[in-house]
Amino acid sequence: QVQLVESGGGLVQAGGSLSLSCAASVGNFAMGWFRQAPGKEREFVAAISRIGSATRYSDSVKGRFTISRDNAKNTVYLQMNSLKPEDTAIYYCTAGVNTIAVTTGNIDYWGQGTQVTVSS
Repeated sequence: QVQLVESGGGLVQAGGSLSLSCAASVGNFAMGWFRQAPGKEREFVAAISRIGSATRYSDSVKGRFTISRDNAKNTVYLQMNSLKPEDTAIYYCTAGVNTIAVTTGNIDYWGQGTQVTVSS
């Protein structure tokens, strides 16, 4: 079983920054982040290819969030800047066969999620 463990969530004020990490038990997957706010559908946030050559972002976070990975550590990161209250959600690390699959929700593995709360 492939396991993904998120960390780095917490409480931050609007305009601040937060960095999430996802440690994977194995590598060789495209990776990404989804989020789910209370009462809303889970939505795509960002994705990165297996070797980090391509990235994708949702329009709502483009220019504010950056996804990256360190394959030597089997770890994916999400740097979140200029945070807004609307970014408040549980953030899930994901893994899939390629970046397009992850972007469109064709997910093979999900992490347990980490809570991000942005206050006004």
